[in-house]
Amino acid sequence: VQLVESGGGLVPPGGSLRLSCVGSGLTLNNYAIGWFRRAPGKEREEVSCISSISSSDDSTYYADSVKGRFTISRDKAKRTVYLQMDSLTPDAPADYFCAAKVAAYYYCSGSYEENQGMDYWGQGTLVPVSS
Repeated sequence: VQLVESGGGLVPPGGSLRLSCVGSGLTLNNYAIGWFRRAPGKEREEVSCISSISSSDDSTYYADSVKGRFTISRDKAKRTVYLQMDSLTPDAPADYFCAAKVAAYYYCSGSYEENQGMDYWGQGTLVPVSS
């Protein structure tokens, strides 16, 4: 099983970027997918998560720091999960990771247990925001 992120890169403050997460050996449509980030010297932070409750219910979680600016979504035909990031702030560079929770029904909550309990992780993609 492999998760692969793409879409990272340098972006100016206030700019937008869309990250993509695809799976190999795992159909992302069936599972909850989270986006996490880790900046140098900081703990890994869950940014957003899309649940796997039913085929018609993809409840989402957002960290307070990104609410209203980031949007997580699925394209089931492409078996891809996206993180649309708008109004990016000039924070320290961070690696963004997608991760999968392999459970038939999983409701994202943003909890510490969720941060520590994801089953598969991608290698990450760097998102630096120029100052």
